[in-house]
Amino acid sequence: MPVASPEQYAAMLDAAKSGAFAFPAVNVSSSQTLNAALQGFAEAGSDGIIQVSFGGADYFAGHTVKNRAGGAIAFAKFAEEVAKSYDITVALHTDHCPQQHLDSFVLPLVEASEQRVAEGGLPYFQSHMWDGSAIPLQENLDIAKELLPRMQKLGIILEVEIGVVGGEEDGISHEINDQLYTTLDDAVATVEALGLGEQGRYLTALTFGNVHGVYKPGGVKLRPELLAEIQQGLQEKYGTGAKPLDLVFHGGSGSTAEEIAEAVSNGVIKMNIDTDTQYAFTRPVVDFLFKNYDGVLKIDGEVGNKKAYDPRAYGKLAETGMAARIALAAEQLGSAGKSVSA
Repeated sequence: MPVASPEQYAAMLDAAKSGAFAFPAVNVSSSQTLNAALQGFAEAGSDGIIQVSFGGADYFAGHTVKNRAGGAIAFAKFAEEVAKSYDITVALHTDHCPQQHLDSFVLPLVEASEQRVAEGGLPYFQSHMWDGSAIPLQENLDIAKELLPRMQKLGIILEVEIGVVGGEEDGISHEINDQLYTTLDDAVATVEALGLGEQGRYLTALTFGNVHGVYKPGGVKLRPELLAEIQQGLQEKYGTGAKPLDLVFHGGSGSTAEEIAEAVSNGVIKMNIDTDTQYAFTRPVVDFLFKNYDGVLKIDGEVGNKKAYDPRAYGKLAETGMAARIALAAEQLGSAGKSVSA
């Protein structure tokens, strides 16, 4: 079963935590980018996470309609079918869902999974992200506390964001300021509200200077050591084992290999990748179209070259380029060659 069951997903996360590595979590918005993600994971011999945002789900459904829940279910069903051909295991996840989109995105998907599980099936998604970073922390946690037990009954893992990721994604933007750094007090409030697993498993996106979008190395001040300080503070307060929180790294484009490695060593087991894979998908298309412009265009009354403007000609190159970037991410994060399907 290349799409993980809830038990397999939990085992994947446990393996990452005990093995001190992280899974690439790749955003997709089409069947082609989904296939590219599967190709990349397979080439790296890595399990992974494939995720869709509300904007990506809108696009899946058809860009002229607004049916993000339907688009997300179409994504999940397509992934379930095509993933059967690969010898790796993937989990399906929904990315950032702010408060104004809960009723049109995550909640309908939870309802669909409840119905599917009641009929003897598996949930459509293995995890969902609730993004309450734009509202006061207590309100963020109150909503998370309502979602967590409902998801636990289905074997779905909740992801929460504690702190603020700067930059812009899917039209949601945050300033780059001191709010980009989660505090120990924020993390303590999270544990007080959600527990340490006994109320249901959750992933936590703590922010340590993260910014969505494009930036050069050094353009943003990341402080991955902050994750270690928070983990240690929680360990001392609650008497837990090391690294009590399962952490997620958002906004990692432009991060150095050293910053990524330090974040993983401090408990990151999932790293979101979107901007870099978008570029890796598009770059080969541009190269092909520039080099074959007289074939893809009907110039001076000519007929062009059908083999050149067939979308498969450059689509295969796009998928392969994106797959290579995903395989590189798996190497950087340490998940390459560690598939539970091997």
